[in-house]
Amino acid sequence: MDRPAYRRCVSLGGVRCYRLPAASRNGTQDLSSEQLYMSDGFIRMMWRRIRLLGDVLKHGYSFIFTDLDVMWLRNPFPSLKYRTGEEDLLISCDKFNGRPQDYLSNELNTGFFFVAAYNRTAALFDEWHAARGESAGMKEQDVLNRMKRRHTFRRLGVTVRVLDTARFSGFCQDSRDARQVATVHANCCRTMRAKIADLRAVLRAARRLNGTARLRWPPHSECAKSWR
Repeated sequence: MDRPAYRRCVSLGGVRCYRLPAASRNGTQDLSSEQLYMSDGFIRMMWRRIRLLGDVLKHGYSFIFTDLDVMWLRNPFPSLKYRTGEEDLLISCDKFNGRPQDYLSNELNTGFFFVAAYNRTAALFDEWHAARGESAGMKEQDVLNRMKRRHTFRRLGVTVRVLDTARFSGFCQDSRDARQVATVHANCCRTMRAKIADLRAVLRAARRLNGTARLRWPPHSECAKSWR
């Protein structure tokens, strides 16, 4: 979305990087600066990325999508336990109820997910993006949760599994066993400054973890204050 992030991506070497144009033909404003949670710019940015990800699916690529505020502590692929041909969408949640197939009751979070490239998943993203026209003031995550309640997944034949917060943790619901955690999402947080501060605290704590020690996560105090 911005020049510094693109330059950083290119500097890694061997990584395919794509910078979204600053503005589209229909006059979409530049979204490269911080977009405060639920601001107009934030909502436009969320919808813009859904359109891009749908195009990636149509090119035949399965992928993991991860928000920038999702910190990877270890390789998440083993923790996904993806079953080829049996599952289409593996998606994180804010608070896990213990039932991975229960996508209706678990509130889905679009900050981290794996999606397999099939016609049915491409159709899901098309319908998802098209729904923005009747969803004024709603971010794309809320619209996806509304679509699931309207049985869109079932109608399209998309198989969904909800990722548990024991392995895919977040600030909304911390994992009780840090030794299992693959990713930590700075969700339930409003500003970039607060996310960075609390993710740094998590990283410092994670570095103290060894094979036997039980880690106590630090309080997400800056994120708590970000809502005041």
